[in-house]
Amino acid sequence: MTFDAVIVGTGPAGATAAEVLTGAGWSVLMLEKGRNHLLSLDPPFGPLGHISNDELKFMRRHFLGPDPWLEPRAFRRTEEDGDRLETGDVNNLPSTVGGGGFHADAKLPRFREDDFKPLSASGPVEGADIVDWPVDYDEMEPYYAAAERVVGVAGEVGTNPFASWRADPYPMPPGADMYCARLTTTAATELGFHPYRAPTGVNSVEYDGRPACNNCGFCGYFGCPIDAKGDPVAPLRHALRTGNCEIREESVVTDVLLDATGKQARGVRYLDRNLEAHEVSARHVVLAGGAFETPRLLLRNELGNPDVVGRFLQFHFQTYVLGMFAERLHGHRGRSVTHLMDDPIVADSAARDAARGAGLPFIRGGIVEHGAGGHPILEGVHLPHGELHSQLMMQSMTRDRMAVLTMQGEDLPQATNRIDLDPHVRDVYGMPVGRATYAPHRHEIACAQHWAPRLEAVMRAAGARNTFWTTSPPIVGSMADRPGARTPISRHIMGGARMGDDPATSVFDRWQRLHGVENVICTDSSVFPTSTGYGPTLTIVALAIRASRALAGLDPLRSTRPPP
Repeated sequence: MTFDAVIVGTGPAGATAAEVLTGAGWSVLMLEKGRNHLLSLDPPFGPLGHISNDELKFMRRHFLGPDPWLEPRAFRRTEEDGDRLETGDVNNLPSTVGGGGFHADAKLPRFREDDFKPLSASGPVEGADIVDWPVDYDEMEPYYAAAERVVGVAGEVGTNPFASWRADPYPMPPGADMYCARLTTTAATELGFHPYRAPTGVNSVEYDGRPACNNCGFCGYFGCPIDAKGDPVAPLRHALRTGNCEIREESVVTDVLLDATGKQARGVRYLDRNLEAHEVSARHVVLAGGAFETPRLLLRNELGNPDVVGRFLQFHFQTYVLGMFAERLHGHRGRSVTHLMDDPIVADSAARDAARGAGLPFIRGGIVEHGAGGHPILEGVHLPHGELHSQLMMQSMTRDRMAVLTMQGEDLPQATNRIDLDPHVRDVYGMPVGRATYAPHRHEIACAQHWAPRLEAVMRAAGARNTFWTTSPPIVGSMADRPGARTPISRHIMGGARMGDDPATSVFDRWQRLHGVENVICTDSSVFPTSTGYGPTLTIVALAIRASRALAGLDPLRSTRPPP
């Protein structure tokens, strides 16, 4: 059988493509290298019951995969480090049906106009390769609206003064506020900042046949045991219900197969759970394995512009500001993060002064998440043994009495930051593992050093007795800079196969088609030319809708900009 499309990966990027293409009547095969814990593959495609609020299962036993002993990755800061500094868990997103969307806490902000045209808006920065995207916000707005409807986003219009225009309200109102966020957002407002309720892909009311969130507290890094989280289960379920979609789990794609001309893909080759090889014929190939695995697949197959594939790897440079409180905050309950603020993205006079002092044209941070600490086991493993352990667990200083402000700082693209193939380390399938070479630009460090003290002031105003801050990755030479802690822990991975109009400087075109092999498209965040200071998932979904509709020959979506 020849499928109309074979999709590599079942996370938000692949799930969205599957929904659009099957809705257009295409036959679609989805190949997922991980196991399926998300939903039944038989009608009515309900939950499997595999998900529980179990820290050990999710955080320590690789329930969602991949096992870093079987599928390691390598990391180094620069080529001067030799072949690698670390081997093992290097930003390993879940390898399972549903991909990274399975474990996310589903904050889904839109980008702003300037995020799509950063070079035009702010100009160049020495040592970085900032470029404008080949799309703009006005073109993307209807796709953002479609993405919010598909996933089901709860939010509140008009409360974020920095937000770009939108034609429609959110599909759902915001959910319940976390108590700790009320403290920090009140303090932030009093200090002149602008926190708002985070747009979240978690049901606040019944939506699309799924229940409202019960605020159990196991959102970030966990699946949703009651099916209240929409991405990626909603688009996958929609695709399966058409009868045009098949999902094969434990199917590791090794090759994209080309025809004799080398200009058309004819399908893919994959290994099943018994490591037996199979070939699938398809008229189109959709790459949706994520910004680590898609460049790795392209490199193994020598596809795409060899001067660009793997380069411009970006994370978010995360700044964590922690406050210790005398009172209990109950931050381990709720939707992980219920409030954001954009102030570090849109520079004020203090940020502009800090940029000039650092010899930079600007410093541009990212959304600040108003959240809290972790769960009991995460707390327990960092406490001393013996009787004191029990006493400290009862006091719960790092779970029940700690608030955290996390800035998802923009990470400027650099050609030296890249994914390539490790020359010596191989995975359980015999393939060279992906290796990340990454060091932040001085912009990211200057931004953290400016904003961390300002966010500490928010914590103190909220009532924190003690505050401190750190970053991921750690600043070289800081107390946190030690073996085993050098890799970025941000699960926001972008770049590696940027899109653009010029084949000499990009891998995919503005419709996310591979230059030179136009029946191969990519719908994941590999195509992002820049990282921005916002979480990537909603933009992944919006771009996937746009690219997949174009692939299927459907009309572009349009929206009407409301009058000023």
